Amino acid sequence: MQSWMPQERGSFVGRKHELAELSARLEQNRLVTLVGAGGVGKSRLAARTASLLPPEAFESVQWAPLWSLGSGTLLIPLVADACGLSDHSARDPLDALATWLGARRVLLVLDSCEHLVAECAALVETLLARCPALVVLTTSREPLGTVGETLVPLGPLSLDSDAMELFAARAAAVGVALESPEERLAASEVCHWLEGIPLALELAAAQLSDRPVRIMARVLRGRLALAERPESTVRPARHRALRTTIGWSHELCEPHERLLWARLSVFRTDAAPEDVVRVCSGGPLTGAAVEKALAGLRRKSIVTLHDGRLRMLDTVREYGAMWLAELAETRATADRHAGRFHELAASAERDWWGPRQAAAYTRLVSCFGDLCAALDHLLATDPPQAAAMAGKLGFFWACCGQLHEAGHYLEECLQLVAEPADTLARACWALGVVRCLRGEYESAARLGGRAREQALAAADPELLADATYLLGLVMLLRGEPLKVVDAADRALALVAGDTPAAARCRLVRVFALTASGSLRRARAEAEALRADSVSAGEHWTRSYAEYQLAVIALSEKRSADAAAHARAMLRDKQTIGDAFGLALGLDLLAAALAALERAEESATAYGAGQAFWDMVGHPQRGTPELGPLRDHSERSARLQIGSEAYDQAYVLATLTDPFETLNDVLKNP
Repeated sequence: MQSWMPQERGSFVGRKHELAELSARLEQNRLVTLVGAGGVGKSRLAARTASLLPPEAFESVQWAPLWSLGSGTLLIPLVADACGLSDHSARDPLDALATWLGARRVLLVLDSCEHLVAECAALVETLLARCPALVVLTTSREPLGTVGETLVPLGPLSLDSDAMELFAARAAAVGVALESPEERLAASEVCHWLEGIPLALELAAAQLSDRPVRIMARVLRGRLALAERPESTVRPARHRALRTTIGWSHELCEPHERLLWARLSVFRTDAAPEDVVRVCSGGPLTGAAVEKALAGLRRKSIVTLHDGRLRMLDTVREYGAMWLAELAETRATADRHAGRFHELAASAERDWWGPRQAAAYTRLVSCFGDLCAALDHLLATDPPQAAAMAGKLGFFWACCGQLHEAGHYLEECLQLVAEPADTLARACWALGVVRCLRGEYESAARLGGRAREQALAAADPELLADATYLLGLVMLLRGEPLKVVDAADRALALVAGDTPAAARCRLVRVFALTASGSLRRARAEAEALRADSVSAGEHWTRSYAEYQLAVIALSEKRSADAAAHARAMLRDKQTIGDAFGLALGLDLLAAALAALERAEESATAYGAGQAFWDMVGHPQRGTPELGPLRDHSERSARLQIGSEAYDQAYVLATLTDPFETLNDVLKNP
């Protein structure tokens, strides 16, 4: 299981005592909640503490950022994804997650729990009860309230040391050196008036390029003194210093910057600049005005740039959302946001058969939270559009292992939408693929039949071909290949040219030919499909064409060719992030290596494959004919080096990060 941690933003300052205390608590307790006000630095401290833990403390650290969730509906799938589980089974998601974590010594960090306290508490209680070595660290503005929870309160930075150091460091980042005694004294006053709250200090420091620190100290003194007056009715929800600083930063923004700040609050994940322009433009904010305002917000540290994507901290986003409501633009901005991400889903679908396929997969993964937000909004305001969008996303999400999320949205849509026929056909097909990959073949067959009916009603040959692909896939996984070829031929006769649906239909036809023993025809058609895929520059169809060529080569005793095809498949599956495909490919490679009398490498490949099968939790490791092939290859490898040596290599691979093993396997032709 790979560890994942957020990248540290800027230098980490101070907190020596807090780091030591939090580390000690994690050694002694299984549930630790870091509690503090917004902007006090909970996430930074949690990430820093986890990064400094000794390697032997935990097998892995898994970080689940919860602030992108609008509700608790997808909490468990998000945490599962953070833990590296790409579950393809029909199990209860929580049961699957608990089984996946098992007895591993894992530190699970749930960041920003305050808006999902009850849901997080229920999740944590179950995981801790079922996973004896699991340790959970949560960050929240309030405790979870569960039995056994250990609270670590986090307050502001110490005013005379850490706060000054942070303020000076952030001032230096904007080109301001606090060198003279007068400047140091004024900086000390700023730290005092801002109560040592890290986010407030960072926002204030960002303003130093436009106003001297002495002016800043004087203005803050006046503003905060007013807020402290006994007759004042101001009762900010959080620290008055932070609220005042955010408000002041807002006032110092240009009008276009304030409007952009408000509209940016609609994003749930780090935003691509081009998406910001599309969603936030309108009225006085032209495209050029958005870019100029964005540059201003970055100078003021309202927005930061990480790996080419724009990030806004939770507390700053909340302030923007409040102003968006004041401007009565919440619905209009959410409409544009949903429209933009529906457009991205449609673009990805169009690009599936072509050189932009891999980029489309990557793009959809990077904006997953915003795609979910768009679907949530459309389900509430325009269910037919939600169904259309979910139908476009379903196959991508299924291939990337996000089956629970795809199933959730597609099921919701099909309960709400009864037309049009093409939308229903695509949604039924996508949900059928999800159910098929989860081993629910009866349900998948019913959905395939419904998709076929709707495709006929819509008179759409592309949708009919996809329905045929789904029904053929179900028959293959049931061990019934004989009817697939004729059905695929009928569907392909209606499809014109190279299209995604045609490619999928051709592929299921190749699978059926192989399964029925027509190896010569299967090989010729798989080679033709691979050539077309290479020419188009796509990866998914090519990977499964390579898979079929590997199976055929093994059947024809061409072991070296089989190994080459399996490696080609694995490289394509790596490109699009398909854990299920990686498991299949490693099993095939292991069989080829056993046939080549490279038994130890075969055991390693099988062990890595088992790690991926555990990751996807699939009830059936590939199509039925692979079972005997797998058994024969394992027996052969054991005879070559002995069961003890085989077991040692296999077990070591199951305990090693499977992605590392995969890279090693691909380096050794």
